[in-house]
Amino acid sequence: MRRRTSLVLLNTLSLTRLPMAAAFVLVEDVWWRVALVVGAGLTDFLDGWIARHKDLATWWGALIDPLADRGFVVVALVTLLVQGWLAPWAFVLLLLRDVATAVGFLVAKAMPRLRPVEFKARMLGKVVTTLQLAALLAVLVAPVLVAPLVLATGLTALLSVVDYTQAAWKARVRPRTP
Repeated sequence: MRRRTSLVLLNTLSLTRLPMAAAFVLVEDVWWRVALVVGAGLTDFLDGWIARHKDLATWWGALIDPLADRGFVVVALVTLLVQGWLAPWAFVLLLLRDVATAVGFLVAKAMPRLRPVEFKARMLGKVVTTLQLAALLAVLVAPVLVAPLVLATGLTALLSVVDYTQAAWKARVRPRTP
């Protein structure tokens, strides 16, 4: 029962990013938004660290965590775009990896040889998420850093997409030869 309680608490920690996303839309104070971005980053780090170090990694956690991350980041970016804080080109580059990963996931599920491939977080993906959060902070408090962070995020996103694609291709089921 204790493991089950720990898993529920861990998944709840991940899911706190969704109400944080709603709060990001509702609050207009820059420092509250900064606190929400920092809070989202901390909960992302904590839930992953706890899951790995307490042997609490599960299929559900591996699903909930990235969805909560993407939920927060996408809502925050859309909010900043709509409110004129973020240029459309920056918005596109900041979401490049997320869109490519979603398309890749759907393609993999449609291809029989790729269906069994397990999608796991990879280091470059984690770097992209960190850069996205840093870019969000820059939009709010250090506009001079936005362009370099967006460009770094876009470049790292491209590398991440290549990395995920190579990992999926290596893990695919190969047809049996007679």
